[in-house]
Amino acid sequence: MRRLHVASIVLIVIGLAPSDARAQADLTGSWGPRYHEDFPERIPGPELVNYLGLPINESARQWALSWDPSRLTLEEHQCQVHVSPYIYRGPLLLRIWEERDPKTQTLIAIKNYISTYEQTRTIWMDGRPHPPEYAAHTWQGFSTGKWEGDMLTVTTTHIKQGWIRRNGLPESDRATLTEHFIRHGDYLTHISVVTDPVYLTEPLVKSQNFVINTRVLPPQAWLWPCEAVVEVANRPLGELQVEVPHYLPGKNPFINEFATQSGIPLEAALGGAETMYPEYMMKLRQLSRPKSAPK
Repeated sequence: MRRLHVASIVLIVIGLAPSDARAQADLTGSWGPRYHEDFPERIPGPELVNYLGLPINESARQWALSWDPSRLTLEEHQCQVHVSPYIYRGPLLLRIWEERDPKTQTLIAIKNYISTYEQTRTIWMDGRPHPPEYAAHTWQGFSTGKWEGDMLTVTTTHIKQGWIRRNGLPESDRATLTEHFIRHGDYLTHISVVTDPVYLTEPLVKSQNFVINTRVLPPQAWLWPCEAVVEVANRPLGELQVEVPHYLPGKNPFINEFATQSGIPLEAALGGAETMYPEYMMKLRQLSRPKSAPK
């Protein structure tokens, strides 16, 4: 009878607990990515002047057309960290754990360690507000989360300027990020929604999947050593370094390369919200094929 009495109390306490607390999923563990979505963009990297399917505006397009890949050889860019809206897309290992109050076991934060550039990200779960607009921006930004059923929804602000796509398409430091983490057994789906009033005309939605690691990985698998070195000989150093690789307006030598190789009009390769939707296929049939690349 005593055991029955205790069990009844436990059931009553569980019944009185908030419904969202009962529905929370356990996201903790070591996760490895799956690259069946957007593999060419995520691993070998996107082609130059391939902005197809992205809701960019003219400002983003002009920035990207002036971007010279040799810019990545500058020492200050060689180890530049990917920002939170982009870092989950590339090669990485992801470790997730919880921080709880030792006395009450209340969830304070969910932590993400991302092996790429060895980034630790904090998702605050204790209801704290986001900092004021003038607060410092960081690579991973300031994140707060809440449970919506068994889905973790995260809102991130104060992100440094980064990339929409790593072929020169910029993301501004006014961008905000909304994420959804959904676990299905051994699989974790991560959905990101980027809103950027500077360079996007519509929210940009992407998704990627992870699978739980069932074996302990060696410590070196979690490291990302990066040391800036001189990659181009005879380039001025320090204060004398004034050269920033770039293309002047109308001088990008690769503007037709992706369009020509893919057999699509240049207008399509230059992207924009219209190119995101299936209806754009009808317009493609009416557009002329691209001209050959300039000599």
